[in-house]
Amino acid sequence: MRKKNHIDPLPEEFATYEEAAKFWESHDTTDYPGVFRTVRVVGKLRNRHYEIPVAPDVVRLLQSRARKRRISLGHLASDLLRRQLRTPR
Repeated sequence: MRKKNHIDPLPEEFATYEEAAKFWESHDTTDYPGVFRTVRVVGKLRNRHYEIPVAPDVVRLLQSRARKRRISLGHLASDLLRRQLRTPR
């Protein structure tokens, strides 16, 4: 199959996000050199998420207790771990 030589012109702007998404699904930014510029972005990670294996019966207990306390499962798990780690061994 021959590569497509014709490159569609880049619209000045898109009416909707959907229109832009549809365009970029079938086009490549490398076909439009000089149109884009590199920008510097600085961001802060606010939360870190970790994945640890937890036994299914423990998850059910955590979910039940979190529902009763009306807090998220993650908040409850963090609180329990924090308390456990404060206890001297």
